[in-house]
Amino acid sequence: MRTISTLIFIASTLLSTAALAAGNTELTWYGHAAFKLKTPSGKILMLDPWLTNPANKNGKDDLAKLEKADLILVTHGHADHVGDSVAIAKKTGARLVTTFDLGKGMVSYGGFPKEQMGFDTQGNFGGELSLLEGEVKITFIPAVHSSSVTSEDGKNIHDGGHPGGFVIAVKNGPTLYHTGDTDVFSDMALIAKFRKVDVMLACIGGHFTMGPERAAEAVKLVKPGTVIPMHFGTFPVLQGTPEAFSAELRKHNVKTRLQVMSIGQSLKL
Repeated sequence: MRTISTLIFIASTLLSTAALAAGNTELTWYGHAAFKLKTPSGKILMLDPWLTNPANKNGKDDLAKLEKADLILVTHGHADHVGDSVAIAKKTGARLVTTFDLGKGMVSYGGFPKEQMGFDTQGNFGGELSLLEGEVKITFIPAVHSSSVTSEDGKNIHDGGHPGGFVIAVKNGPTLYHTGDTDVFSDMALIAKFRKVDVMLACIGGHFTMGPERAAEAVKLVKPGTVIPMHFGTFPVLQGTPEAFSAELRKHNVKTRLQVMSIGQSLKL
């Protein structure tokens, strides 16, 4: 009996430890499509890091206070997603995670430090990278959108490869899917066949991406535990709202939990 009790105690302790580790993953939203993801060991991933977007009143301070970043993930080459990547890279030494074509464009035309981009952090759709000593696994997901890289002086536009998104699996933590800019597409249903998504960061603004109705269909395909809306309200043309998104989720009988974040808010995942 003592042996059985000991085994039960050990199992309970291990489960509790895992739960605590998972709870240490932290997500911060800076508005638009910009997020910071902090892993249980303190590694920092910046996602489409346009911290100084017009919706973030504290953007310049947020950028100035950012002292650490390990990886910078950029879904596509448009300026509102490349954002402050170059400034963050030069300040922190963070490595660039993009498709190979986008990475080459950002280095050749956008001013990203060449030595912080290489085959170890570059991939393409369907490929998966194990980074930060295995603490994160990042899968490249396609998107239905466009991509281009603007030169540093803002005068010229260059090819940015194909647009995409990322599935990020955190060791002892959640799996997140950042859609990037996209419309809904039927192959989103395949994502859950390979990795269960805990948190989906979904664009809902409309005009340049899917709006609330089509975003609800995307959530229905991916089946995440939680969905967090993004890429809305930054500009007048991005008219999709969390309220409209919530209504569409109910209309489509989607059971996924809706979590609306405020700019600057951090969540423990």
